[in-house]
Amino acid sequence: MKQQKRFLLQESDIPTQWYNIMADMPTKPLPPLHPRTHKPLSVDDLSKIFSEECSRQELDYEHAWIDIPEEVLDMYKYYRATPLVRAYALEKALDTPAHIYFKNESVNPLGSHKINSALPQCYYCKKEGVTNVTTETGAGQWGTALSYAAKVFGLDAAVYQVKISMQQKPYRSLIMRTFGTAVVGSPSMSTRAGKDIITADPTHHGSLGTAISEAIELATTTPNCKYTLGSVLNHVALHQTIIGLEAEKQMEMAGEYPDMVIACFGGGSNFGGIAFPFMRHNILSGRKTEYIAAEPNSCPKLTRGEFRYDFADEAGYTPLLPMYTLGHDFKPANIHAGGLRYHGAGIIVSQLLKDGLMRGVDIPQLETFEAGILFSRTEGIIPAPESCHAIAATIREAKRCKETGEKKVILFNLSGHGLIDMPSYDTFINGDLRNYDIPDEEIRQNLDKIPVIGR
Repeated sequence: MKQQKRFLLQESDIPTQWYNIMADMPTKPLPPLHPRTHKPLSVDDLSKIFSEECSRQELDYEHAWIDIPEEVLDMYKYYRATPLVRAYALEKALDTPAHIYFKNESVNPLGSHKINSALPQCYYCKKEGVTNVTTETGAGQWGTALSYAAKVFGLDAAVYQVKISMQQKPYRSLIMRTFGTAVVGSPSMSTRAGKDIITADPTHHGSLGTAISEAIELATTTPNCKYTLGSVLNHVALHQTIIGLEAEKQMEMAGEYPDMVIACFGGGSNFGGIAFPFMRHNILSGRKTEYIAAEPNSCPKLTRGEFRYDFADEAGYTPLLPMYTLGHDFKPANIHAGGLRYHGAGIIVSQLLKDGLMRGVDIPQLETFEAGILFSRTEGIIPAPESCHAIAATIREAKRCKETGEKKVILFNLSGHGLIDMPSYDTFINGDLRNYDIPDEEIRQNLDKIPVIGR
């Protein structure tokens, strides 16, 4: 008799705390620096841009467990816990001895994991008396989540969406507008940063770096407005750990423990969300689980970037972050995984990579869509182009198990569905999609532009 396929938690089993891996890391991340003075940032510095509570969480190197506010937990219960699924059909198609599980974050009404951080960020802003929030978004998963969360807590929202992604995925900007959000394609002429970018390059298709610059400018020039962020920073990864904490309990229900944990990688939010709760056992108890972050080979900061202090945005408004980067003015190719077109990795992930506690793999665009098609035809779920990277990395490892005969347990995060990404699939199925190769010289030129900041 085949064992259970879906592992579901009860509402009472939903975690009531987030896990802060910084408290347990053997090497603490370097601090973010003020963009002008190059001095370590304080909570007061950060709270000029972010909510005060998120600013405190960002710099909390001490507390391993952070309570989830009751108001946020009540909203989580609308869609959590999400299922853990054994991918029997995919295993059969690959003829692999590996056991493949995926955490299905696509089942919530917003379609991706991003809502896990949008809700607490908007809650903290509302609690502190903020009336307006702003942000950037690539493919639109974060912008959609932020738009809904802002409406839940009675905030006005404005979103700068990367221009090429706005063209590729028009329905996501429509969803944001349906929630009452003002949506602007970036770079735009509505900010000083946007005007400067367009003046320098009138054909600029936009990047997360340009959109962040515009959103921060709006936040710092609009009364009672705060900036919110969907990835990269420590407090965002903190909120996402509810994914991995649930998955821990569900893997116990399945009677197995992962040998590998895999997620797609843009800035690190869904990777940290699934990986960090399991990684604490590597750090504290000597577990040997492998952690793999799958990024586009057209935006390979983990595999071909350098560990440097760099800006998180193109205009240089943000703090300087210690991260693996391709350079803050790196112009990524127009791939359809818009949420992964970001030049740098989060602070925590960068330190973990530097310490050898995880590794990155870069995957060509066509391979990711081939993986997404196979997953769709076996498991019946059309994954977001971003999630296809995690699936492709999982398939690589499952095939390796077939070659070696190893019976490994693989867990990956299905960070979102692709039902609003069907034009991307249409382009692939019609044979009009291609891979993008980034020459070493282009990466070197961008890295050479970063000011050298020693610590």
